[in-house]
Amino acid sequence: MLSRIQTLYLFVAALLAFGSMAFPFWSFTTDTLILFGDFMDVQGAGVIVTAGSIGGGILSPLTGIVALVTIFMFSKRKLQQTLISLCVVLFVADLVAGLAGGHFLKQYLETQSTSVSFAPGSGLFMLLPEPVLFWLASLGVKKDEKIATAYKRL
Repeated sequence: MLSRIQTLYLFVAALLAFGSMAFPFWSFTTDTLILFGDFMDVQGAGVIVTAGSIGGGILSPLTGIVALVTIFMFSKRKLQQTLISLCVVLFVADLVAGLAGGHFLKQYLETQSTSVSFAPGSGLFMLLPEPVLFWLASLGVKKDEKIATAYKRL
């Protein structure tokens, strides 16, 4: 379990998923600094902004939990591949929730102020390496399957 390279990839992806919760996804500057991230509510911004914030707050740790569970499924490689695919789907949903929430928060802030500047936050950049790590983990699982199949032939 610990000697497999996909364990490292999945562990780092889980750390990034959990770590992204601690940092803002977007930062907006109007008259004041407004941070948008997991479970960060902006009063009056709307349902979609709140849903994006809550969705990111649920999907980020869920991605991390599934990645950690996948590490311990090393003897069931088909299930491990399925869980890695689930991690990718959860990552995409988390990313879409954050981007949609940020977009609608920007539109809301533009109606409140004339000048709105925004920048992606650390939470977004922590999420971006996850699909690459999941892909590398999937390749490691496929390599293990290939080795196990060759061993069975002997």
